[in-house]
Amino acid sequence: MKKPTDTPADEEFAAFCGRVWDVLVPARASYLADVSPHYDEVFHDVVQRTEHTGSLGKTDIAALVVWKRLSAQTRWVTELMSLPDTQVRGVTERAVTAVRDTSLSRSEAARTGRGIIWELPGFRTGDALASAILTAAAPQRMAVYDRRVQHALDTLGLTLTPTSGRYGRYLQLLDDLLRHGAAHADSWTARDIDTALYWTGRPDPTPSR
Repeated sequence: MKKPTDTPADEEFAAFCGRVWDVLVPARASYLADVSPHYDEVFHDVVQRTEHTGSLGKTDIAALVVWKRLSAQTRWVTELMSLPDTQVRGVTERAVTAVRDTSLSRSEAARTGRGIIWELPGFRTGDALASAILTAAAPQRMAVYDRRVQHALDTLGLTLTPTSGRYGRYLQLLDDLLRHGAAHADSWTARDIDTALYWTGRPDPTPSR
């Protein structure tokens, strides 16, 4: 089903969301059962430091690179590491403030935070690491995006194009699912949905995030 950019409210989409939740609920359960409970310790450490400092430094970003299993042997890493940590924290502090701003909708906060993170080397394209940073800043509001999440969205018939502003649209899509989740969405966060999507989109049962 094609997902419009504006918030859907019709019965057809609500029924469609019900079918999506029928996939997400067991996927989330499988994720929790099969992935080591220690795997996300690095992520949680970054979350705690960000809660205390209100920003992320180069060490925090490096930890999230490992957590996301991204390559550190790229030009943007050299450029990022060449910046003073105070400059990196100055950018991430503004992004942290944006995604925690409850006067903004979830998607607006995501779009604003993503636009700020864009200023750092390595964050001009792709949303995987940027989304990890923003989720570490506001784990109850934001969610991680990556190619497996995209594959799951495509498989489920949820449209998310790669055009500018994708991360904000992704959070809007998750908001739509939460609003149409009925009993399924009880106590779920956007982060819970992203792990279910990640598990749904995995190419085989062995890798874990």
